[in-house]
Amino acid sequence: MAKFQAPKGVSEYVPDRSSHFDYVRSTLINSAQVAGYQLVELPVFEDTELFARGVGESTDVVRKEMYTFEDRGGRSITLRPEGTAGVMRAVIEHNLDRGQLPVKVYYSGAFFRAERPQAGRYRQFYQVGIEAIGLADPRIDVEVIAVADRAFKELGLKNYRLEITSLGDSATRESYLVELRAFIAGIEIDAETRERANLNPLRLFDDKRPEIREAMSKAPILMDYLTPESAADFAKVQELLTALNIDFVVNNRMVRGLDYYTGTAFEFAHTDLGAQSAIGGGGRYDGLMAQLGGQELSGVGFGLGIDRILLAREAEGLLLPAESGLDLYIVPLGVGDAALLLAEELRNRGIKVDLAFGDKALKGGMKSADKSGARYSIVLGADELASGVVHLKEMQTGESSSVTLGALANELIERISNYGEHL
Repeated sequence: MAKFQAPKGVSEYVPDRSSHFDYVRSTLINSAQVAGYQLVELPVFEDTELFARGVGESTDVVRKEMYTFEDRGGRSITLRPEGTAGVMRAVIEHNLDRGQLPVKVYYSGAFFRAERPQAGRYRQFYQVGIEAIGLADPRIDVEVIAVADRAFKELGLKNYRLEITSLGDSATRESYLVELRAFIAGIEIDAETRERANLNPLRLFDDKRPEIREAMSKAPILMDYLTPESAADFAKVQELLTALNIDFVVNNRMVRGLDYYTGTAFEFAHTDLGAQSAIGGGGRYDGLMAQLGGQELSGVGFGLGIDRILLAREAEGLLLPAESGLDLYIVPLGVGDAALLLAEELRNRGIKVDLAFGDKALKGGMKSADKSGARYSIVLGADELASGVVHLKEMQTGESSSVTLGALANELIERISNYGEHL
């Protein structure tokens, strides 16, 4: 019988790599939490029209990449390709926008796009995102960028860059699109691209084909058309990023891949990832809530790709921090019940403990202790139970010392808090 395999293009994580995945995800979430963002847990599928209206008919996501199906009730349902539209739907549905503003939420989970699988580009992928909804304040733009930058620094990443731009307000767009449409009318493009440009001419800046890039290289630049208000907001963003020592470059031809972006837009790229270099990005979306049936409120947010951030850490040779592993491994010799009871007692004190099962001999048990990656190990047999004393072995140095079973928890807690100082 043939073995089952995961579907093509799915990113999945098993030990030990799953520990690195979890570390990336929890670090991203922690950076959001310390800035006051609260969890919103969203469905993985929504009404297809939510994404068609929210993400944009002209985007590749809507035109080519959505997993859409009809449910038993005849409704068109789509697996979520991104997070912002679903967050906005939830904010409107649950009247979160009627309370204190801005509404600040974060989410994490799996997202789905029917793409051609390659390194760093998957059909099922994982993101952490944040959204701040309700106020058009450039300081919030900076806070959102700072949440991402802080997380990347805490993860130890160095080889990344931040690119920012401004996509302007409605008045900016109105005057700019007149000029851009006139320019596009004068260049040679295929019928499908022309149709896409008719829906949203900005999409052509996002086209990766060399001939389109060459044609658009002489197009007018949106930032040259910013209104005084938009220009002032973008200047404030740059001023505050500089004050926070967050390095950035202005990319005046950046266009994010989703139609709802306005004002500040940004992308983080990692230099070691090749073609799929983006590890996260986002921006402001001033008309999205009203477009989805809510109030005329502004919002700003990001989506950070856990899969690519993990690849970036691996490219830079970064390891897990010492505190992420096991604290203690117990090798029982004929006293499996007592070993389990001791392990549970220590776990209840917040100590990360594993033990050898299956009545392994001393040699096999110590091999398991070595493979576990635990900082410390003890052997627990009838003699240790009778004397009430165990030998606590530090696995990295091989040094051991006698500790009473009654003092073991406190000794481990003290050592864990000071771990590394005596290595």
